[in-house]
Amino acid sequence: MDFEQIIGILAGILTTIAVIPQIYKAIKSKNVDDISPYMFVTLCLGVGLWTYYGFLKNDLPIIITNGVSFIFNSCMLIIALTAKSEKN
Repeated sequence: MDFEQIIGILAGILTTIAVIPQIYKAIKSKNVDDISPYMFVTLCLGVGLWTYYGFLKNDLPIIITNGVSFIFNSCMLIIALTAKSEKN
């Protein structure tokens, strides 16, 4: 594994796990008032396209990190939408 691959994998891991603290906070506090569902829809579309791009390029690190990121961000989107609909 060369230096470029290590940097790419590390970048993918960090951007993938970045949403985990927000998911934890939203679940624990049950407060999503400051969460924009539109941002998470846009983010899910973006990482979904990155995942597809990874398949087109047959690039496993891109597929894995963006696929997992899609799952995490989708979870946050579901939490936000569910909590907001329960308030109404």
